[in-house]
Amino acid sequence: MSTVLDILRASGGSDVEIPTLELTCDAWTDSLFLCAGFDDLVATTEDLRLVTFQACGMDVSLPKSNNEGTQSLGIAIDNVTGEAQLRVDQANAAGKKINMIYRLYLESDLSAPAENPLLLEALSAQIEGPTISLTGGYFNLIGAAWPRTRYTATFAPGLKYMT
Repeated sequence: MSTVLDILRASGGSDVEIPTLELTCDAWTDSLFLCAGFDDLVATTEDLRLVTFQACGMDVSLPKSNNEGTQSLGIAIDNVTGEAQLRVDQANAAGKKINMIYRLYLESDLSAPAENPLLLEALSAQIEGPTISLTGGYFNLIGAAWPRTRYTATFAPGLKYMT
């Protein structure tokens, strides 16, 4: 079954893909919404929130399709207003992780993302001049614990009596 994006990419249509990014962190009171382009974008998210994405220079490097076990998405943000840098500094000072949601919209349909959003955890955040480079990771299969349920003294109180 073909998606709208498959048809657009195959046909070379005139519609435009607009990448967006939502940054969240426990150290912040609200999310930071960014989009690539010159104009702010008002769009509906997959959970039916109507949000305004702030326009900025943004470059997205999609992950390679391979079998390495970890895949990462690279994002560079030209931070003209300094708000993203302030947020990254706040997260680092509080020792909190930055979470990212990458959404792709079509200019002709802003009622929902054109594909399922990617939920990522920022693995690194570097600030160099006015540019912020974020690397977000998907599910880290190699670093995942097995078994998934961790038997700790909190989960199974009787374990603290075992030697």
